[in-house]
Amino acid sequence: MSTQSVHYLRPVALRLPPGILETPSCQRRHTLPASEFRCLTQQDAASVFEIEREAFISVSGMCPLHLDEIRNFLTLCPELSLGWFQEGRLVAFIIGSLWDEERLTQESLTLHRPGGHMAHLHVLAVHRTFRQQGRGSSLLWRYLYHLGGQPAVHRAVLMCEDALVPFYERFGFHRVGPCSVTVGPLAFTELQCSLRGHASMSRNSC
Repeated sequence: MSTQSVHYLRPVALRLPPGILETPSCQRRHTLPASEFRCLTQQDAASVFEIEREAFISVSGMCPLHLDEIRNFLTLCPELSLGWFQEGRLVAFIIGSLWDEERLTQESLTLHRPGGHMAHLHVLAVHRTFRQQGRGSSLLWRYLYHLGGQPAVHRAVLMCEDALVPFYERFGFHRVGPCSVTVGPLAFTELQCSLRGHASMSRNSC
């Protein structure tokens, strides 16, 4: 683990440009909000792991992040996570960290580099009862928009299997080649996305 001190990114309001699903924030009552987006906390770690375990083990037999790794990232860089909650229940999430090299390496799976300018998206997962409803797409738009308002973050990077590449290309990610990281028998393609456009949308909406 890096010995550098942790520098938290300045939080920004999670707003979206017109045309992207948004839940009115003014309809607050004395009950839990029907739908809200917020950064994750240590108290969310168990729910995160349960959703992740069901989503990934059923497909590949392994999880991108173990429970202790989830807790570690939510301690070091909670501002690089985002959860979608409905009536207080976590239904989808993204967990990221900062990385300071041009390409992902095996170390990038578990490290947070506070001096980095690239947000590494470790995992995006949706609860099984909320899949096939566009939740993952809406959450990813919000997450990239959130990153676009963080001055220290210039790009987003992720690795995925070939079948998922077209999904991420819809959000501005482009292929940079085969990823050097392997997990068991799985091989991945590495994709990166510039956040300049998302930062511009953030500034213009203020």
